[in-house]
Amino acid sequence: MRDRDSNAHRRPRDHVPAGRPHRAAETTGPSFVEGRRAVLEALRAGAEVSHLRVAASAEPSRVLDEVVEEARQRRLFVERVPSEVLDALSETGRHQGVIADVRLPEALSVEGLYEKACQGGREPFLVVLDGVEDPQNLGAIARSAEAAGAHGLIVPIRNAAGISPGSLRASAGALLLLPVAEAPNTARALEWLKGKGVWVAGADPEGGRPYHEASLTGPLALVIGGEARGLHRLVRERCDFLVSIPLKGRVESLNASAAAAILLFEAARQRPGPGQKPHKNG
Repeated sequence: MRDRDSNAHRRPRDHVPAGRPHRAAETTGPSFVEGRRAVLEALRAGAEVSHLRVAASAEPSRVLDEVVEEARQRRLFVERVPSEVLDALSETGRHQGVIADVRLPEALSVEGLYEKACQGGREPFLVVLDGVEDPQNLGAIARSAEAAGAHGLIVPIRNAAGISPGSLRASAGALLLLPVAEAPNTARALEWLKGKGVWVAGADPEGGRPYHEASLTGPLALVIGGEARGLHRLVRERCDFLVSIPLKGRVESLNASAAAAILLFEAARQRPGPGQKPHKNG
């Protein structure tokens, strides 16, 4: 495991490890976005919405008014339906009287995501998920990643949460804004990124230096492990360094999305960038 604060030379950016390249992921296709805030953010993100349903008995609210107004501006027909129709369609059970049919953006290959992240001479700032299985965690991590200025998200193709109504709702639209790549093999994807000069930092509650003492600048891939087992061994071995979050209370660990948010915003704090936007609750 390399230590980025050591005197070791950086890897050349033009070196690519041998191995089979990742295949380009296919278009994900249509999905439901459920919930007032999630649908509003999807509309504002310019998502391709083909059908918008609103419960005829939905209680008025500011957010619902904004959903209807965004739809009107885009000349989308708003179908008023009985709430039972939405109950039957809902996969989350938390539709809040609003469901939109949305065509998801096409997933990228790891190589394609890297190229997109480097556009304009940027130093790529990527988030890699290693076995995160809870759609709520996936959505929450995507929301934090987008808010912290990350350039993309890499998720495994197998044995992990994917983009679904639950993760879309939890992301509050972030999964429609943040470029996403699918990796057939996470360890190999990390090795490829390292060959491009990207530093790989793994979140590990059992080891590593405290996150606020680690350098999270430059080309960076931050790896977040799964809820139960953390980082897989092969993934952990490919991290250049590990970071931990010191806990002062009696709880033994943090939720994956909570830990990711802390690390993401520490990386954002350390990285140069445009002026920050004020935080808004909700």
